[in-house]
Amino acid sequence: MDPNPGQESALRSHCGAQRFAFNWALGCIKAKVDQRKAEASYGLDGDELTPSVSWSAYSLRKDWNQVKDAVAPWWQENSKEAYSSGLANLAAALKNWGDSNKGRRKGRKVGFPRFKGRRAGLSCRFTTGSFGLDRDRRYVKLPRIGVVRTDESTRKLARHLECGRARIRSATVSYRAGRWFVSFSVEITRDDPAPVQPGVTVGVDLGIKSLAVLSTGEAIANPKHLEVAQRELRRLQRQASRRQGPDRRTGQKPSNRWRKTQARIVRLHIMVANARRDGLHKLTTRLVRTFGAIVLEDLNVAGMTKNRRLARQVAGVGMAELRRQVEYKASWSGVYVHVADRWYPSSKTCSDCGVVKAKLRLSDRVFTCSSCGMSMDRDLNAAHNLAKLAEATTSSPSCGATVNEPDGNPHKTRTTRAAGIATGRLAPKGTGQRRHRKVSAHDTLSHVS
Repeated sequence: MDPNPGQESALRSHCGAQRFAFNWALGCIKAKVDQRKAEASYGLDGDELTPSVSWSAYSLRKDWNQVKDAVAPWWQENSKEAYSSGLANLAAALKNWGDSNKGRRKGRKVGFPRFKGRRAGLSCRFTTGSFGLDRDRRYVKLPRIGVVRTDESTRKLARHLECGRARIRSATVSYRAGRWFVSFSVEITRDDPAPVQPGVTVGVDLGIKSLAVLSTGEAIANPKHLEVAQRELRRLQRQASRRQGPDRRTGQKPSNRWRKTQARIVRLHIMVANARRDGLHKLTTRLVRTFGAIVLEDLNVAGMTKNRRLARQVAGVGMAELRRQVEYKASWSGVYVHVADRWYPSSKTCSDCGVVKAKLRLSDRVFTCSSCGMSMDRDLNAAHNLAKLAEATTSSPSCGATVNEPDGNPHKTRTTRAAGIATGRLAPKGTGQRRHRKVSAHDTLSHVS
């Protein structure tokens, strides 16, 4: 958005009101929780304890309406949606914390919500009132703020609204790196085009040297946006180190010049992220609109980033984001997406005869099969194997089986596991470095004879 000074002041006021309501409700909850803990330490229990506070958004909003005149006599300066959004955000944060502690939420543990400072991210959500698009597709309307001009045209959303295919449900304004943004949550009836080649399956092998190598032979170069920005980023970080930064131990506050340098660093990171996201969107859209089936790998990106030599390069590719975009865009167009097993040896398997190599160093960029003599680029060979994996999965479980002929020391190779996953099937439970077969009575007699 491109607000004038008065509108920018109103936007900041609404975001501050959202933060105020969030902190007020969190303070009330923490006070009640601490009071109940103190009373329990005194030996009180049951009805003797202070009544607990409901953490739902409806209850928090009800409590806020009862005390808002005394707590915030200036609350009428902003839309009521600003306070409601802050309370709704706190209710969601408390629910995530509770689900995480009880094991109902996957991923890393979620901590208890913390108070928001004045320099926290500015945002506010509107769900009721007069908001949406306004005249000549270059303006948006927000409650109590008015009509705000946008730097970008809203014609795409306007066309859907005019045809009756979309309905705006909410609008969220946010401030990032010196710019104001508005994001609309839209309920829309999608009518995405079918892929141009519905009968073609493509395997996509992601990497660092090339962003993606397709089984069709096309290699998409890695733009390396973060690497290009490293020179300017190093200069700004050296500049920030010469400024007076914050120190929590001594309570030292940062200087204004340090804040300005940090703001420039943030803008540079956002530019890199936007450029990366734009490239991934263009690539995934082209894949979904071209091929009828797409095969990706289930990569352990978190584990790959632990390699100190490749962590920055792996993080700069955006492998997880590419998979996320392909999956949700494919659901719109009816494209089949197959995710290969994490232990599927796509790079070690010969795409011609199916022999699986026991060892393949990362520095070996050309795959040479010791059985049939086929020689091919490592990434292109992996892409061919991924494409064949989807065809074998859709046809029959027995298709695409490969023969495992390990090289080198057989005691250091997972022969049984490699043979099991060559077709995309999981290895038998209990497999390790070596799997010993139980000796039967028939085998013993034949050995003696």
